[in-house]
Amino acid sequence: MEQQRILFESGNEVAAYAAKQINYHIMGYYPITPSTQIAEFLDQMKADGEHEISMIPAEGEHSAAGICYGASTGGGRVFNATSANGLMYALEQLPVQSGTRFPMVMNVACRTISGPLCIKGDHSDIMFTLNTGWIIFFAHTPQAVYDMNICALKVAEQVKLPVIVAFDGFFTSHQKRRCMVFAEDKVVQDFIGKYEAVYSALDLEHPVSIGSYMNEPDVVNNKFQLHLAMEEAAKVIPQVFAEYEGLSGRKYTTAEGYQTEDAEVLLHLLGSSYHTAKVAVDRLRKQGKKVGVFTTNILRPYPADALYALCKNAKTILVGDRQDSYGAMGGNLSMELKAMLQERGATCRVLSRVYGLGGRDFYESEAEELFLSCFEENVPRFDYLGKYPGEEGLKEEQYFAPITEKDASPGMTTCIFEEKTGKYVVEGGKINDTTAMPKRLAPGHGACPGCGIPVNVNLLLRGIEGNVVLLFQTGCGMVVTTGYPKTAFKVPYVHNLFQNGAATLSGLVEMFHERQRRGEYPRGEITFVMVSGDGGMDIGMGSALGTAIRNHRLILFEYDNGGYMNTGYQLSYSTPKGAKSATSHVGPKQYGKTFFHKDMPQIMAAGGVPYVATVAESNPVDFIRKAAKAKAYAAKHGMAYLKALSACPLNWGDQPNLERKVIGTAVDCCYFPLYEVEQGITTINYDPGQRKPGIEEWFAMMGRTKHLTHESYREVVADIQNEIDRRWEVLKAKAANPML
Repeated sequence: MEQQRILFESGNEVAAYAAKQINYHIMGYYPITPSTQIAEFLDQMKADGEHEISMIPAEGEHSAAGICYGASTGGGRVFNATSANGLMYALEQLPVQSGTRFPMVMNVACRTISGPLCIKGDHSDIMFTLNTGWIIFFAHTPQAVYDMNICALKVAEQVKLPVIVAFDGFFTSHQKRRCMVFAEDKVVQDFIGKYEAVYSALDLEHPVSIGSYMNEPDVVNNKFQLHLAMEEAAKVIPQVFAEYEGLSGRKYTTAEGYQTEDAEVLLHLLGSSYHTAKVAVDRLRKQGKKVGVFTTNILRPYPADALYALCKNAKTILVGDRQDSYGAMGGNLSMELKAMLQERGATCRVLSRVYGLGGRDFYESEAEELFLSCFEENVPRFDYLGKYPGEEGLKEEQYFAPITEKDASPGMTTCIFEEKTGKYVVEGGKINDTTAMPKRLAPGHGACPGCGIPVNVNLLLRGIEGNVVLLFQTGCGMVVTTGYPKTAFKVPYVHNLFQNGAATLSGLVEMFHERQRRGEYPRGEITFVMVSGDGGMDIGMGSALGTAIRNHRLILFEYDNGGYMNTGYQLSYSTPKGAKSATSHVGPKQYGKTFFHKDMPQIMAAGGVPYVATVAESNPVDFIRKAAKAKAYAAKHGMAYLKALSACPLNWGDQPNLERKVIGTAVDCCYFPLYEVEQGITTINYDPGQRKPGIEEWFAMMGRTKHLTHESYREVVADIQNEIDRRWEVLKAKAANPML
């Protein structure tokens, strides 16, 4: 065996450690809980100079999968990590990777698929990948996560198929355990060997076309070859496991069991629950109960023979599914085991129990309960474990009185359209006057002290009189206000995921107008507002731009807190250049985020949005008047887009009581200038003039950028300052010339 050392780490950490030892060429990624830590740990190691992996932060999981596929066609080694709806968003790309036979490794920290939104662990995501043509390992301990990541790449490159290494989110992914890792990276690299791609898009001497258009019978042959590759993988995986055992001393088989030889009753469980059930087995064995448990370490190719050898003598098998294939009376684990047993003529009774959904813990007592139920004759073949039937006759409680159109129309602002200028002029909007506006977002939310989200949302809604319907994309703003079964909203509210919020609201807007046109809905006006933030205009930009181009009558409001805050502050495309985050660490080899922040208002303006404006809590009257103007545009002309710089003291590293000053300094230094683009004509609403401070003054106010004030980063700061000044001069030029 090769020399090893002990780490006390989680599954996510050792997955990153294995990737670091392999030293992949490329990692394309997008943060999503609970897999995000893998990219975070790799980025920290990169900042410290421990590996050379080029880490590419995509704007969404679909693009991350595309980055990985493109990189794999270049003949190098590629890595990724994702979970849940991120996996769903990337799913379209998975058959492309396997169908063209380019190897890579992707870790999946398994998590609940929404809706409703839940970030806890179950297996509802990984089961969607069964038919994608990827080999799928399932690790039930952090040690197995490390070992399988190393074996997975060797298998992938031998059979020319991509491999998923899956494990339980928040159980295996986050629980720290004693793990053995190789002391030298070279041991891992020698075990895997050198990769020589058969085909490469970078081979100019032998040009190939990758992903050709095919008709039958070529597609049939392609898929048959994919089948043959899986058949080969079934032979290669045990060989690689055996070779790895000689290197590490740790033995892996495609399926494994505990006390299965003479067991009358068996549980079949996947992932970390296997170990919980082993404890229950020991207890019941002392009581004379012949019970056992078995699991599979490989989902694809399905290890039918190995599983049959473990369970063929049982009288009753209870399969625990941590997901449901709705309407099939069992999840995928149940259905595949039943099919395997039927094919072999087995006569044992098979029961299915759906358990552990939404991260619900699985206890030893529950495992005992499942075992004991199998000794009874009249038990349902399918059921949910731990389900709550609810209360019959429960009356819904309305926490808030509805806000009527009259209540929300105190007449504090007036928008007058000037035919001569083609613009709206707003009268009113004084802070004292707007206190008459009832709050659509109640004070009872769970935001952090100093969070800018409720401040900005309430300022926005102060300027919008009349009926309002809100849509929130996933993010901190959504999570802290809608914890089931209560809500902080006093007006109708809809949620959808990051990547599709704007399209969802556009569908609701058009339904409103169409129902009014058909006489099915009362005449009147509703202002539809989408609230996005926490990186929502990265992954959601395509949907937002499509909505803008179609010019639906709605307001898109972005609270820009400069990162993916709801997942623990990873860099977003709006994070300042140089800022440190969980995926842009500062170290000897890295100074924080390496590229400039995205200018979303200018992107929207270029898309022809009728009204675009920036707002800030440091200038509240300007904010409220622009909100009123946005309402007027949404009612008559189409889409309006507003963007606020929104404080996040937890991740910015500043004081909650100073946030208005921090935001004001960002405005003064023109990092976040206040302006509007009305029907294509730019107007600057605030010019600091000679009082304009340097960007360094703003950076010094926040922990995330304070390191940039050090002398060693002078060139970086100068580069950032030059870009800020350039954007400001461009803005002034546009304001001076209506044709720009």
